Order: sequence, then C-alpha cells, then structure tokens
Amino acid sequence: MNKSFYIVLFLALSTLGFTGCKSQLEDAFNNPDQTTEASIPGFFADLLNNDRVRPSYWHYRTFILSNQSIYTQTTSFIPGNAMYQPGDSYSYGYWTDFYAPGVLGVYRKMEAAYAALTPENQTKEEIFLKAGKVVMYDEASKLIDNFGDIPFSEAGQLPLTGVSKQAKFDDQKELYYSFIEDLKAINTYFSKAATTGDFSKFDILNSGGIDKWRRYTNSLRLRLLMRISNVDESKAKTEVLEMLNNPSTYPLVDGATNANYLPGSTDILLQPLTTNTATLRDALMEGNNQYATDYMLNKTMKPANDPRIPVFYDKFGVTKDGKFTPNKEYNAMPITFTENDILTNFQKYAVLDSATFFDNAKLPGIVATASETNFAKAEAYLRWGSDTDAKAAYDLALKQSVTFYYYLNNLNTSGLKTETKPNDATINDFVANSTAKYSGNLTAKLELILTQKWVHYGFLQAQHAWSEYRRTGYPKITVLTAGLANYATPPLRLLYPTGEISVNSENYEAVRSKDTRTTKIFWDVN
Repeated sequence: MNKSFYIVLFLALSTLGFTGCKSQLEDAFNNPDQTTEASIPGFFADLLNNDRVRPSYWHYRTFILSNQSIYTQTTSFIPGNAMYQPGDSYSYGYWTDFYAPGVLGVYRKMEAAYAALTPENQTKEEIFLKAGKVVMYDEASKLIDNFGDIPFSEAGQLPLTGVSKQAKFDDQKELYYSFIEDLKAINTYFSKAATTGDFSKFDILNSGGIDKWRRYTNSLRLRLLMRISNVDESKAKTEVLEMLNNPSTYPLVDGATNANYLPGSTDILLQPLTTNTATLRDALMEGNNQYATDYMLNKTMKPANDPRIPVFYDKFGVTKDGKFTPNKEYNAMPITFTENDILTNFQKYAVLDSATFFDNAKLPGIVATASETNFAKAEAYLRWGSDTDAKAAYDLALKQSVTFYYYLNNLNTSGLKTETKPNDATINDFVANSTAKYSGNLTAKLELILTQKWVHYGFLQAQHAWSEYRRTGYPKITVLTAGLANYATPPLRLLYPTGEISVNSENYEAVRSKDTRTTKIFWDVN
C-alpha cells in the first residue's frame, strides 16, 4: 500500500473527526466525543498520542527489542546467524508511522488548518504549531539517526497543496542543523508565550505547562548538539556553552540540581492512557529479551554495588521437583553463552524486574529526563569547561537516575512488590566511593559518563543508546559475530525499507549509493 494512499485515507478519517483517539483521551477533554470536526487542538492531541513513544508491545517487540537493544546489549538475545538482520516489514512500519498518518502527517494537517485561519485566530492557535513542531523534530531526528537522509521538506504536502507527489530525500546534516536552529527560535517563542485553556486541555504531554515545553525544546536541542559534537565540535561547543552559561535564557529538563527530584512532574513523560492494561511482558518474553545482560550487570552495576540493581533486576531462581529456590546473588549470563547454554542455564541468572518492566502498565513513554540532560552537561563540561562542573553534573545525573528508576518501579499498581528507594547516605556512598566514582584521566572520565548514560537509557530508550554508542564507542561491550553473510556485525544504520523504495523509487536513486549497512550517519566519526 503506497504512502499516498495512507495520506488520503488519513485525510478522509480526519474529516470525520478525531473520535478514535478522542474516545480514549478522557483526561485531556471535558467531553471529547462531542467534537465531530477536526481541529488544530484535536490534531495536536493526536500527534502526541504516539505508541512509538509509549512502551507499546508492537513498537518494542518488532523494532526496539529486535534492533537497537540488541546492537547495544541493553537487553539480552539468543545469539544466532540472523541476530543482526532487521525485519524489513517492521522497519517499514516504523517508517510509515512517522509519515502518514503519523507525526509528520498530522503536523502537515495542522499546518493546513492553520493556514486557513484568520490572522487573529492564527495568533491564538500558534502555540499548538510550535509545540507540535518540537515533537515532530524529536521524532524526525530519531528517523535520521536510524536511516540517514529522509524525505522531509516535500513529505506529507497533500494537505497543504492538494497535490500528491513522492518526496525527495533531504540531506541528514542539513535537516539536523535546521532543527537545531529552529529549536532555538521556538525557545524564544515560548519565553514570551502564555498557555490557554484549549492548550492545557489538549496537551496530554505537559498539561499546558509552558515552562516544561520550553525545557523540552532546549533539552532536545542540547541532545542534537551533543550528537553532532564529534563531527562539528566548534559549532557544538559554542552553542552548548551558550545554553549552559545562560540557564535563565535556556532552561533545561535538569531537575534543578535536585537529586531527589520528582520525575512525574519534572521529566517529559508521555503517560499511558487511563484505560491501558497492557505491559511489556509479552514483548520481552517472545524475543528472549528478559535476561540481565553481561556488561550492564556483571561489568558495570555489580562492581559498583549499584542501588538501581533491585529495580532493574530480579535474582530469579531454580525450580526443581516443584520447589523454587531463589538465586543468592544478582548475576547475568556471560555474553559468550551459546543458545544451548542460555536455554539450559537461564534459571540461574537474573532477569529484568517484574514490577519495573515486565508487568508495569503505568510505564510512561520517556521523552526527556533530568539524568540524560545532566550526563550531557557532564560530557560538555569535561570536554570544554570545568572539571569541577563536569563532576557535579555527573554526580547529579547518577543520583537522579536512581531516583528515576525507583519512580518507575513504584508506579506499578499490579500488586507486585515494589522497592523502597535507598536513603541519601547510601546513594551518596555509591556515587563517591564505588567504581562509578568520577575519577581518572579525561578518557576514563568520559568513559564513566557515557557508560552510565547508557545504563540510564537502558532498553526503554534503546534508540538513543544505539545513537550514542555509534557516536562515542562507549560502552566497551563485546560484540558477537553472526554467521549470516553480510550481517555478521551490527549495522551502522538501518537499510531503507523496500516498501519505501518501491513507492518512491525515483527519489531513492539519489540515495541508493548510501543505502548500505556500513554507511555511517553523518555524526558518527569515531
């Protein structure tokens, strides 16, 4: 089914109203089913209501857990000849979910509706366009991180022009730089904006909070700037330090130096619908992604006596003659285990925690966290600023990561046992006196920052873990070799889906030479 059909279908459904999504977004609307005409606020809520952001079964089972989390070993997997071969149809599903009727498709419809308004009404509705653009840039940058050049400037133009055409592939670097520049302008817009009743009602991400939208905007910009920092260090250094040296002008999702911050009100999190009962159990079990991983548990967390271990993992245990005996310690299977080793011995090793991950229907979609921001700050300060500031940001990021994962664990309302967060003295000792302590030469400190950032991302944010791994080369995981010809190692990018090649063949010719597993994304120069 070609993309043009998807766009036409989306437009037809839109004219009937926003009823499918509206009926579930009860927290965002006073009486949602009374609205039968598509509107900019309604499209905005639709754009936010994204199961490629929330931890949905389909997204994780078909895309994250079979690709990025394997490439970065943030989850386990059964080693095999095809372990690094993505599913083409699943990649196409992710691809089309961005275009139509996905984030870009919805945003183009918002633009078309906005263009039809009077100048006075455009002023009233502009806030939806600005916020929607931030989300659209976030998702577009992920698509670039996965594939490289993407159709963008000409994509989804049917609502605006009335003409259906296949879109050219835009240069990935040019797109990244345009996002970075526009996000700066959007921050300026939000610095003078005020929320409205409609914006608060339809904003299912930040509840109309302008300060949170501003922090999200700047934190996304910081992420993109650090992503390009190895290929264009001068630009990244200048613009990042401008942000970090002017926090009132460029506020960030950083928890305000509070280790015991409140993730639910501070971080940018897409909460599940109130009707949601689904969890990630099936997604994790079906792909054998449930076991603790060697480098994360054995090499990184256990040596540090990391206080996050009890909310990351369950010790598991052996059942013999109907009797279950818990394992005495948290241990992960060695990465060198064969399939037979895994299937024979798995009961002796830790698995992902049930309350936090397996059976937690309250898990939000993670958009931006204070810990991620402070790890980015730590890297920036280490490379371009004060070592004292780098240490402070790193220590804070570690403490906030502990807070964040205990927050996720305690969201669980299924009756499973949840954990009590350790006291400050215990966490401070972990940060100051363990193998996670900020110490060593510049290279050692950089490895600490980036490895702990990888731990924090975990499998829930495996797309960012994969991007950072390719950008930096950290953590220093042992990469297994697969037996399938042309798929022996993890890719440096995903191949364009054959569905896109089929429907957009003429424009594909311009990027055909780049469409290899070994072609690096432009920011990957390590």
